[in-house]
Amino acid sequence: MSVVISAFDEAASREAKERRAEDVELEVLVREIIGRVADKWTMLTLEALEEHGRMRFTRLGEIIGDISQKMLTKTLRQMEADGLVSRTVFPVVPPRVEYELTPLGRSLGAAFCGVWIWAEQHRETIRQARADFSARAD
Repeated sequence: MSVVISAFDEAASREAKERRAEDVELEVLVREIIGRVADKWTMLTLEALEEHGRMRFTRLGEIIGDISQKMLTKTLRQMEADGLVSRTVFPVVPPRVEYELTPLGRSLGAAFCGVWIWAEQHRETIRQARADFSARAD
């Protein structure tokens, strides 16, 4: 009987270790995603593509505003690498390139939409808290 219990304990221990490893892997993934997508430019790019659909690089930069070509290129490449944006190159002269959100990118936009809703609902409370903080600091 103790052999059966020992085998059961080993199996349970192995499963627990696998779950912990999966939890650690998920935590690393979440932290990585937050670091990559929760920055200003990614969120603004996500918003612009969600609102306006497929766009060329220059138009996207105009809509986002105040973003350098270098930063927009970096942001779009990272978003493409993460599967959030698709890049289509048209074989014309001069080359035409368009960007659009993938289904994964749209789902991320929907997830972050909650932040916009939260900010809208709590706008006045946040303004008041900031004003109170400034008054105390002065």
